[in-house]
Amino acid sequence: MREVAGRVLIDAARDAAGKAHAPYSRFGVGAAALLADGRIVTGANFENASYGLSLCAETVALATANSQGALREVVAIGVIGGALAKDGTISGSGLVTPCGRCRQIINEAAQLSGRDIDIHCGSADGAGYAHFRASELLPHAFGPTDLGIE
Repeated sequence: MREVAGRVLIDAARDAAGKAHAPYSRFGVGAAALLADGRIVTGANFENASYGLSLCAETVALATANSQGALREVVAIGVIGGALAKDGTISGSGLVTPCGRCRQIINEAAQLSGRDIDIHCGSADGAGYAHFRASELLPHAFGPTDLGIE
């Protein structure tokens, strides 16, 4: 079941990556978050000329879930990325995992939901795949539970 969900999320993330706004890096990243009710929300990276203001795909997907009142309902996330062509296709064999900032944001959703969120990571060419838990990617994380918020 987990592997099937992972493949569905990776496919949705691949579709989202094609919508990335990445004129500076030309590296498109897509993310897809599975909610407890079976819905999938997606996000793509959104770059800005002031690089520090750019948004990662995982952040966009989780913000979308939050805007739908469903941040606490996230059960799994898929992420994929690669070189972005002008036609929206992505390519590359490298496995993409969430950056440190995204790991912290995923941890926020994990702690609020009480779930150790599954994170499925893939390569643009479909050959690479890995599965992690949020706690594996960010051990000893600081989050809302440390502040007494549940």
